[in-house]
Order: sequence, then structure tokens, then C-alpha cells
Amino acid sequence: MTRPSLSPDRVANGVPMPPVAHARFNVGDVVRHRLFDFRGVVFDIDPVFANTDEWYDAIPEDARPAKDQPFYHLLAENAESSYVAYVSQANLLPDDSDEPVDHPAIGGLFDQYSDGRYQLKREHRH
Repeated sequence: MTRPSLSPDRVANGVPMPPVAHARFNVGDVVRHRLFDFRGVVFDIDPVFANTDEWYDAIPEDARPAKDQPFYHLLAENAESSYVAYVSQANLLPDDSDEPVDHPAIGGLFDQYSDGRYQLKREHRH
């Protein structure tokens, strides 16, 4: 029996592998949006876009980010409210305010805040 030859961009059945995207931010990092006035703490990372087509199509076409980059789940806040946001890597910047994020779900996931980032609670670490 001969095995198919594998190249770095193909899996065993010949299906192309998605490109490898490297996350710029880590769980616990505090970030801000590049265009809109909100900031948040990263609580999960998708290596590429993993939301619904409806969500993606709701973004104006000229502002849609590429799907082949990391997307971050944020516990986010703005001047009016707190919420969960899903943001592409291209639209995030490090937040250098050194201020904690005021979101009611932070205490359930993170222990402490210092030096611009949160420490994930032990029970949530892999």
C-alpha cells in the first residue's frame, strides 16, 4: 500500500490545510479597538474566523476583515455598557491605559489584574 505524499500545506487525504495564523494577543491581555471607542480583555481566541456568515455579512463590505486571521472574544466595555465582542486581529491594538476593564464577567474567569493583563483562574487554564 502506498501512502499519499504529504506536503506542509496538505493533510493526509489531500485536503488543503488552512493557513497558520499567529495570535498577536493572549488570553488575559487588555486591548482596544483600532477604529471604535471600546476596549476589553481577551478571554478566547479563534485561529481564524469562526462566527456565522450572518454575523460576517452584517459588517459593511468595505470594512470586512479577512477571515484568515485570528479573531478574539473580548469582555468589552465602552462609556455606556459592557458586552461580549468578537474582533479581528487587524482591528485590535494593545491598550496602554493600565486601567482594568469594568465587566461583570471578569471575576468568573480571571483572578487578578496587574501590568496591563489579567491572570486566568486556575480552573480555566489548560
